[in-house]
Amino acid sequence: MRRKELDSCGFAAALQAIGGKWKTSLLWELHLRPYRFAELRRLLLGVSEKVLTQQLRQMEADGLVSRRAYDEVPPRVEYSITPLGFSLNDAVTVMSAWGKHHETWKSQRKAA
Repeated sequence: MRRKELDSCGFAAALQAIGGKWKTSLLWELHLRPYRFAELRRLLLGVSEKVLTQQLRQMEADGLVSRRAYDEVPPRVEYSITPLGFSLNDAVTVMSAWGKHHETWKSQRKAA
């Protein structure tokens, strides 16, 4: 498949939307319930504040996540999955299953 065909089939757009290192993990966590920024940072071990902020902003711009700021002191911000983001759950679940299968295959191949 040529690059132009790949771009027009929607595959490139899907990978762009979920292609960050933490985006699928964020989608998975947020499909369970809304989270505050600090909660997400604790859940995703190893993510920096800068990268988490960038990925959440990208996901918000893509319509996958919504950000709700409360008028409180101290400030409180909550992130939740949107219906569009929730529609990716089936794809993320299938990708996770494939990843587990692939890891098993690699370990069996290495052992042989």
